Amino acid sequence: MPHRLIPACLLVLPIAAQAETFSADVWADNWFEMHIDGEVVATDSVPITTERSFNKESFTFEAERPFTIGLIAKDFKENDTGLEYIGTRRQQMGDGGVILQIRDGDGAIAAVSDAAWQCKVIHTAPLDKSCEDVADPVAGEGACGFAAEDAPEGWDLAEFDASDWPAASVFSAAEVDPKFGYTEVDWTPEAQFIWGPDLEQSNTVLCRLTVN
Repeated sequence: MPHRLIPACLLVLPIAAQAETFSADVWADNWFEMHIDGEVVATDSVPITTERSFNKESFTFEAERPFTIGLIAKDFKENDTGLEYIGTRRQQMGDGGVILQIRDGDGAIAAVSDAAWQCKVIHTAPLDKSCEDVADPVAGEGACGFAAEDAPEGWDLAEFDASDWPAASVFSAAEVDPKFGYTEVDWTPEAQFIWGPDLEQSNTVLCRLTVN
């Protein structure tokens, strides 16, 4: 029996992935940088050294699903003690917190900050909160111990093994007490504040999520 030829028009070809345009809103205390599949798409425009650097950022980016979000979030600290206003009556531990939402081109929610994220703390200080009351705090001495490590290579890529990273800790707006810019965004109720396990001691956190 002769072979039957399939017309070219009937051949099923793989559909190439198409990039979509997404819009994001991020509010961070104090600073953030967002990566998509390892590439920086947004950096907080207010330097972390700015006093009371609370602000929101709204921006767009292009990506093909699935994509991996890598978020670096930092609370301001003067040095490795984890304190701010050192040597003044205002000497204290700072506190962090970040919230974000991402919408697709149709306005539908593609991702929000919530417990589905994984967050690794790479700077914790002070290890003993009584450091806050030390008259002359020195990083690494007495109550002012700290723990710090570099960001793992490739942490913001899809293939990175984050199986041992804990889930993000979720906090209420009352706990974070957001200021300056937070109310400028119409937040979806699903978006929550996330951070490391302690708003005061977790100073630098790496958070990641894959959007399917």
